[in-house]
Amino acid sequence: MANHKSSVKRIRQEEKRRLHNRYYAKTMRNAVRKLRATTDKAEATAMYPSVQKMLDKLAKVNIIHKNKAANLKSKLAVYINKLG
Repeated sequence: MANHKSSVKRIRQEEKRRLHNRYYAKTMRNAVRKLRATTDKAEATAMYPSVQKMLDKLAKVNIIHKNKAANLKSKLAVYINKLG
């Protein structure tokens, strides 16, 4: 167990942040999964801006890396363009 009050507080803060980050990362993964499962081009095109916004926000606050966000957005755009 931690010996200092500040260490105990740091542990509390880190746990809270970890849970917060896990929630948003999982939400993002589910959104990407849902978009990839869509076979209708119009529906996927309508869904894409919200997923893109989510990826940008998560990259901005370092929940995911900015290059990962860029790669996901690129791959999703390619996927949407291939839908017929």
